[in-house]
Amino acid sequence: MIEFGSRTRRLPAPPSIVWASLTNPRRPQARPWLNLLPDEVDPKVLAAEIPNTVVWSSLWPTRPDDQIHFHLTPTNSGETLLNFTLLTPTEPPDQSKTGHLRRRLNQLLFADLRFSYGQ
Repeated sequence: MIEFGSRTRRLPAPPSIVWASLTNPRRPQARPWLNLLPDEVDPKVLAAEIPNTVVWSSLWPTRPDDQIHFHLTPTNSGETLLNFTLLTPTEPPDQSKTGHLRRRLNQLLFADLRFSYGQ
């Protein structure tokens, strides 16, 4: 697999809560946060190891073989350090498309998901 994007940021919830959000983003009792664009689809959870690893299928039908790997690390303050890595078994997208995909994940995770926790 070839890495073509990665980012790490803090989220205000503990890893077990973030893990639950990533493994079941549309669960009824949770605040909605996975606000997809018309050219995106719900991810499938390809692998998950509680409470620190989740692997999603691609959000983008035009790049069906890509994967999004998440690693969750607890912080001393009870928050989560969330890292996402975009991986592909094929040719990575061009610089413009890579920027768009990374920007979308930044929005979904570090804005929409963060705000779903009330922060």
